[in-house]
Amino acid sequence: MTPPFALSRIHHVAYRCKDAKETADWYRRVLGMEFTTAFSEDHVPSTGAYDPYMHIFLDAGGGNVLAFFELPNQPEMGRDTNTPAWVQHLAFEVPSMEALLAAKAHIEAQGIDVIGPTYHGIFKSIYFFDPNGHRLELACNIGTPEQHAELKRLAPLMLEEWSQTKTAPRHAAWLHSEPK
Repeated sequence: MTPPFALSRIHHVAYRCKDAKETADWYRRVLGMEFTTAFSEDHVPSTGAYDPYMHIFLDAGGGNVLAFFELPNQPEMGRDTNTPAWVQHLAFEVPSMEALLAAKAHIEAQGIDVIGPTYHGIFKSIYFFDPNGHRLELACNIGTPEQHAELKRLAPLMLEEWSQTKTAPRHAAWLHSEPK
């Protein structure tokens, strides 16, 4: 059944941070995001619970918003230890391979370890961590319309095979072979 509404875009995504000011400053300095909005309350509007917080919003470009909560009365933030660190991440797009390489140089110049560029068939990307331990990815699209069409065609077949076998389908193995 189709829902009786349509989504227009992601309004924002929100993560926890250790220090709201440090986080806003880091995202401005490292990724050029503008700090646009702050909400702060003693009681959570949706639950009424007493839990003072600072909620900050950053302009990630293209109408995208990244938000963080600092929660000083909660236990120290951690991560899901049952999920590998490489799984949960935020990926941002850059317009070209030149921009990706410039970003890598800029980020490394600030003393941040960067992995990549890594080849993913239809994009290349770099990976690094923010001061809160969140993994970030910058990606540059390199795929052709034909490659994207083929991946869309294969997606249901691959998902069905995965669902039944829990082993990696080989339908799109070409994604992992970087041309020389």
